[in-house]
Amino acid sequence: MFRKILVANRGEIACRIMRTARRMGIATVAVYSDADALAPHVAMADEAVRLGPAPAAESYLRADLILAAARATGADCIHPGYGFLSERESFARACEEAGIVFVGPPPGAIAAMGDKIQSKKLAAAAGVNVVPGFLGEIADTDEAVRIAREIGFPVMMKASAGGGGKGMRLAWNEGDVREGFDAVKREGLASFGDDRVFIEKFIEEPRHIEIQVLGDKHGTVRHLGERECSIQRRHQKVVEEAPSPFVTPAMRRAMGEQAVALAKAVGYHSAGTVELIVSGTDTTGESFYFLEMNTRLQVEHPVTEFVTGLDLVEEMIRVAAGERLRLSQDEVRLDGWSIETRVYAEDPYRGFLPSTGRLVHYQPPSAGPVGESGAVRVDDGVVEGSEISRFYDPMIAKLVTHAPTREAAADLQVGALDRFRIEGIGHNVDFLSALMQHPRFRAGALTTGFIAEEYPDGFAGAPASDELSVRLVAVAALVDFLGRQRNAGLSGQLGGPVPAEPGRVAALRGAEHETHVEAAGEGRWRVTVDGRTVSVASGWRAGGALFEGVVDGERFACVVKRRPGMLLLTTRGATHPVTIGSARHAALRRHMLEKTPPDLSRLLICPMPGLLTQLHVKPGDRVEAGQILGTVEAMKMENNLRAAKPATIGAVHASVGESLPADFVILEFE
Repeated sequence: MFRKILVANRGEIACRIMRTARRMGIATVAVYSDADALAPHVAMADEAVRLGPAPAAESYLRADLILAAARATGADCIHPGYGFLSERESFARACEEAGIVFVGPPPGAIAAMGDKIQSKKLAAAAGVNVVPGFLGEIADTDEAVRIAREIGFPVMMKASAGGGGKGMRLAWNEGDVREGFDAVKREGLASFGDDRVFIEKFIEEPRHIEIQVLGDKHGTVRHLGERECSIQRRHQKVVEEAPSPFVTPAMRRAMGEQAVALAKAVGYHSAGTVELIVSGTDTTGESFYFLEMNTRLQVEHPVTEFVTGLDLVEEMIRVAAGERLRLSQDEVRLDGWSIETRVYAEDPYRGFLPSTGRLVHYQPPSAGPVGESGAVRVDDGVVEGSEISRFYDPMIAKLVTHAPTREAAADLQVGALDRFRIEGIGHNVDFLSALMQHPRFRAGALTTGFIAEEYPDGFAGAPASDELSVRLVAVAALVDFLGRQRNAGLSGQLGGPVPAEPGRVAALRGAEHETHVEAAGEGRWRVTVDGRTVSVASGWRAGGALFEGVVDGERFACVVKRRPGMLLLTTRGATHPVTIGSARHAALRRHMLEKTPPDLSRLLICPMPGLLTQLHVKPGDRVEAGQILGTVEAMKMENNLRAAKPATIGAVHASVGESLPADFVILEFE
């Protein structure tokens, strides 16, 4: 077994690998950029080596610096994590030449599967179903249009070396091809150093389902069942689960056999994932097609670990050390259901724009067993005070739950997300909770278009039921009462303390409710809302940021923020403002005028911190609704800025190459 492992990655996956290595008695080495000098993975490791400046191209993507760090620290193996370098054949070969074991597949398999065009040809030769498409090199946009016409719209354009949702565009017509082809080439070149693009038929009502494979160096390959990853945004996975609600045992067997055949055909060993696109319209389950093979550990691997009971990182390390797999295919069992949600630094209330800055508050839900048969796991690589940088992926954490049934696993997700407290940056916790509660998700009727179909006008928070509204008012009344009770107990008040009267008027979404709070024992309360009694049991103390308790016999949690005359309660996928005060305050509040928001329609505002890479207009230009005005690059993704309506360009305040802060006025319309 190895003595020392260098983890050639950052964030939560670096921490996750180190935890397994430590349990196995293997010393760990971290590498870091200047932006990550104080990161948790650096503090967790036994040793740490600086690579260079913040940009990944000058630090984490520098194979020579990684190898130098391994030599300097005496590491005898390198684990690439999710693959800053894991899909680069040259790096794996360089490790071999340096006498350092690469914890991953052999270089030949990386090369074969790393090229999406070549991998599809190999998959077809191995008897794997493939999607109809054009796998040759495409010279220019005109040729791309011709090929798309021949295949038949809709088509998907993909960077040959792409992954992680980058370098992909869906085209429904020739205009989409002309607009997107060059962008795919640029993203492929910027992210992967390869601007080749291929085009294939887009499967309608598609489900994204993948098979986890695991092989050793002795020719044995097993599959560990499937994961459903259909809920995506901009082709980036948001929710993953194992098993899939769509896959039957017969489908699982057929998919698994094809995945194993492909892995064996390229001499694969270590952990890998064969990704498939599945037609949701074919209930026979026979319409599944090879999409790509990721020759690395996937972000969503924890759901497979939960249902199989395996530690995939440990298996990868043992395989790299030359050990044989310790289980047969018949011994692979899928126990219960696991769901993973990705907590991203992006604001769903502003079109999912990336958010950067400092984590002023960061308090994830408690991990571990829940009840008799459930469990919660949080994989993260940040702490309170960490900086979310524009240089790297926007993922903050992964929340993973496991339970005997899919319904129970989703319920655990909702409860855990209610207890997630993040402040300082925008985040998608509310959106994830809304997904977990959505009737269509609960029914398992998923496609890769789920988010676009269910939220065509954007996200405005999950709707609150009448029952939830009553509980919110009851909790707000109790929080308000306990706060005023504490204030009444402060000594030295001029004129003496003001007692906390138990009766107040609360307003939620424009509706007023009469409330009354009455103690019912230690930590127990009876709260009357419009004549209905709500029982509340909680140990919450005034000033606490997280309210937890039991409301009418059910567990309830919400994040509490105070504003003058108002409480903001965040739970069940939305923030609920509750205005609360005396009956006199309520009567006066009815006469208050609503503040009119400023008119920003004459301005093009930078939606997130980023680099202005393109600006297509100048003062005096006439533009039409939907026309692309410029492009801002943030967190390795291009974001096109479009005109909302026909207008004439007035003053322009930014130029290409400038790094812009959020809300910077790029230009004005006349």
